[in-house]
Parts: sequence; structure tokens; C-alpha cells
Amino acid sequence: MTIPSPTIPNPANPARERPQDYVLRRVTERRVRLIRLWFTDVAGQLKSFAISPAELEAAFEQGMVFDGSSIEGFSRVAEADMVALPDPETFELMPARNGNGEDISARMFCDITGADGTPFDGDPRGVLRRVMDRARAAGYTFYVAPEMEYFLFEPDRVDGRPVPLDAGSYFDLTTADIASDIRHRTLSALETMGIPVEYSFHEDAPSQHEIDLRYADALTMADSVMTFRLLVREIAFEHGVHATFMPKPLAGVQGSGMHTHMSLFADGRNAFSDPSSADGLSDVARGFVAGLLSHAREITAVTNQLVNSYKRLIAGYEAPVAISWARSNRAALIRVPPTRNEGEEATRVEYRAPDPACNPYLAFAVILAAGLKGIEESYELPPETPPSITGYSDHGGPAYGHHLPASLDEALDEMEGSALVAETLGQHLFRWFLRNKRREWSSYQTQVTQFELDNYFAAV
Repeated sequence: MTIPSPTIPNPANPARERPQDYVLRRVTERRVRLIRLWFTDVAGQLKSFAISPAELEAAFEQGMVFDGSSIEGFSRVAEADMVALPDPETFELMPARNGNGEDISARMFCDITGADGTPFDGDPRGVLRRVMDRARAAGYTFYVAPEMEYFLFEPDRVDGRPVPLDAGSYFDLTTADIASDIRHRTLSALETMGIPVEYSFHEDAPSQHEIDLRYADALTMADSVMTFRLLVREIAFEHGVHATFMPKPLAGVQGSGMHTHMSLFADGRNAFSDPSSADGLSDVARGFVAGLLSHAREITAVTNQLVNSYKRLIAGYEAPVAISWARSNRAALIRVPPTRNEGEEATRVEYRAPDPACNPYLAFAVILAAGLKGIEESYELPPETPPSITGYSDHGGPAYGHHLPASLDEALDEMEGSALVAETLGQHLFRWFLRNKRREWSSYQTQVTQFELDNYFAAV
């Protein structure tokens, strides 16, 4: 993983003119016909509406009013008016959908306020911004680089089950040209939108793919993850294929994770690195990892927010189970990858629990909050997991230390008692998240699954 210097200027705006002026000029020069304004609801679903170039200047100055009561987790009908303020730093041209490039549109992410202009407590982007401001006040900038895994399936299911496009495995160069074409198109679209990629390849499971995004600050990366998921789905759809970020769409093979590499920078240097220490980790890094380990159970409902997420977090499928850390043990929740010859800037930790169906703003926010807590309160890092430990012992219990929640229900119980998560998310969002996910769990409990029918219908 290559970590960029925090001091590198934006090459798209070398003169550093006012961001709003830069966007207005670009819209005129490129003859942009439509500007799409994006934001997310609490569950991490992308929301969008479009404005014409004629409305753009007013949008920068006053924002665009919309009905917040229609958005999950936003406002009640009695306080419905919300305002979307476009962030000019997120302006990017959308990839053209036709060959002549005439239908040019652009997108910007928005920050959400109330009608009176005060930041809205339920805006996931605002939650992450608040935690990053806390880190900045302590002298740190938070950088992340997620590994995005997903599946491609045939558009129609057979007997209700998804049908993979191929039977490939890790790093396979498959003969299913359509999957390679889709991945190539996706990489081109990401590059067009200023989202740099480090690796792309076929993952371990049939029809599973991985694209690793290059380091950026956490807010920029959360925007990139939202853009990534949309582009992957749209490009797959154009090829007559279904893309899904569902954590565990197939039984018997590994699921899709969002392993997230992260580091803190201070004064332009990697605060996780200490070449004079025996393991190369600074006290800051050790406190950060200890904070993540200590609060892992509390934040898992946010990093793994679906009922299906916990079908992935089981032993035997390269997903973490035990709350532990290691350098060479990939069964650990937190891994400290070797830096090879990359230098001090490449020192980082990898948090392996999150899946790609999470709300990235909230996931990065609780991860950073847990790490900062460990630094601020000088948490002690427990011993490293031995390489021989694989997550569960022969008798079925956790083989090393505590374990992650085994279900969404258990994760919500842990979250509900967490002062750290409540403070990080804010009371509005904290209460809504718990209420919404409790409903999801309750609905799941009433379902009769195919497993139950297959095993019990004729047998009892």
C-alpha cells in the first residue's frame, strides 16, 4: 500500500482558486448539462437529485432544500425541510455513457443541515467529519485504504439461488471474458472520477472480485467507496450482469470483506512508525490498535450492519472471529502487514472485520473513535496472537481472547451499551440505528429459511 504525502496539492486545480469558482469554471468549460448532488441515508444508501448549471451558484451559497422526512433516519414530517450543501472539493465529471461524450454530467457530495443552517446530527458524512476534526485537534490526519470485495452473478437466479459467472479462484485469469471486461471498465471509470486503484484481481470464491483503493483521508475515501459501489453496479448492469456487495451471498465459500488498511499522520510523517522500536510500531500505533481491540465488539454492529454480515464472520473462511492482533496470522482481527522496502510511511494496521455493505462514513468514524480512545487513555496492547492460532479451538470456543459478536442481535446489544459509539454517532443517529436494526433482526427471526425446509420439513 502506497501512502501519499498529505502535502501533495490537488493537480486538477493547480492555481488553488476558490473551490466554488473552480467548479463553476469547469462546468462552463466542459459544457456540463447536469450536476448530480449525492448524500447518504443512515443505512448507507446513496441518495441523489440533479440540478442544472444555472442553479449551481445558488446551491453553493444557499444549499438546496429537500424533504428530509422521506429519507431513512433523517427527520420527522413536522421538521421535514433539510438543506443539501454541495462540497465543491468533491466535484468530478461522471463517465460518459455514450461514445460521443455529449451527455456530460458531474457529481458532488453534499453536507446536510437543518433549515436554520446548523449541521444535521443525522448526516453520516457529518459524523465522520466531526471525528476527523477531533483527530485533527490532536494533531492527526486519518488515512485509510479499503480492499473492496464483491460478486458478479447471472441476472437470473436458479431455484432462488444466485448463479456465478465462473468457477475461478484466487488470482485466476478466467476464461469468462465478460468478468474481465467488467473489471477493466470499472477501473477506467474509477480513474475517470479521480479514484486511484492499487490492485485488482479475481478473489478466492467463484465470481468474486477485489479492487483495492489507494490511500486517501477517511472522508475522501468514504466518498470514493460510495462512488465505487455505484459504478460497479451500473457497469455490471450495462453488461447484463448483477453485482452485489452482500457479505455472504453463497454458502460454502468465503464472503466479501472490506479489509481496511489505516494509519495516522502527524506533521507530514506516519505517526504509526517508530524505527527505533523492536517491532517498528510507535506508541501511537500500539494505543490505536489496543483501542480497536478493546472496543471491537461495540463497533461491530456499525462495521457489519446486516443480518447476513454474521454469516461471513465465522471460522474457516478467512474472516476474523477472535479479537486479536498479529503480523503474520490472517485469522486475527487486526493485522500489521510487513512494509518490505516501502519505508516508514507504509507502516499501517489492517482491520479485517468490516464488510462492503457498511455505511463507510459511520464505519470509519467508529474505527477512528476507538483508536483515538486507545491513544488518549494509553490502553495497553495485549500480546500478539501466535501464528498457530486460527480463531477457534477444537471444542468450538474462541481460541485466543474474546470473539466478535456472532449475530446482529448480539452486536446490537454490545452497541447499545457503548458510550463510545453513542458519543461518536450522536444521540439522533445512535437511537435510529438501533431501532432500525432491531426491526431488521425481528423480521429475520420470523422467516422460514430454505435450510429449515430442506432439513426439517420431511424429517419431522
